[in-house]
Amino acid sequence: MVDTYWLKQAKDRPLFEDLLWSRPENRRYAGKLLIVGGNLHGFSAPGAAYGAAMKAGIGAARVLLPDKLQKTVGRLIPEADFCPSTLSGSFARPGLAKLLEEGEWADGVLLAGDFGRNSETAILLDSFMNKFEGQVTVAQDSLDYFLGPKSPLIERLDTLSVIDLGKLQKLAKNNRPTTPILHNVMLSELVETLHDWTTGNPGQIITKHADNFIVASGGQVSTTPAPKQSNWQVELAAYASVWWLQNPEKPFEAITTSVHTYAW
Repeated sequence: MVDTYWLKQAKDRPLFEDLLWSRPENRRYAGKLLIVGGNLHGFSAPGAAYGAAMKAGIGAARVLLPDKLQKTVGRLIPEADFCPSTLSGSFARPGLAKLLEEGEWADGVLLAGDFGRNSETAILLDSFMNKFEGQVTVAQDSLDYFLGPKSPLIERLDTLSVIDLGKLQKLAKNNRPTTPILHNVMLSELVETLHDWTTGNPGQIITKHADNFIVASGGQVSTTPAPKQSNWQVELAAYASVWWLQNPEKPFEAITTSVHTYAW
């Protein structure tokens, strides 16, 4: 039955209270997060992710941006570093070495968004997902690069997608054509679909539907009442990244707890 894998988290009752009491008290032991994103015409997503990660309790965070932003952002975000960019100000292919190097420093990587649409950036991100073996959380327009068939959002280990229902529909259409996801799908039906999806695939998902945040990981699904927040994808992705890297052996429990701490 659904209830064997569907756990419901209440506003006043987190499902995994033990994680709340066992967090690192010293930031030195609270993990390291690399936040990647931005282009010449926008960098609000990595900026918002950095702020949310600090609120979520990360030990140390770095922000990696295209070098076209160095004069603009260098003083605004002291922890920012920069890698090669295209003439138009997006991430360029030669930035892969820098991205992999920074990824090795971190316990988790957040592709926060504002990448824009660029063919070189697409190659860079695809190569990174293939070469990097650690935890990666994908949010905002970062997701657009991975919605095609055989998506790493589904098939790659240690990957979390923080995704709205529209993009989840496209991901499902390209990877699970026999299981369509409709805008008017009932919450229970979506829970069952995500249970089935993540039972056979390692990719993990956070989405929002019917006024609930939904977490799916390893066939387990949790739902949490969701307040109305306009920028929930980027901020929640940061919270989830922090909690997950601090509890790498308990991804479902950590991500579910991150939703509660973010929402309430």
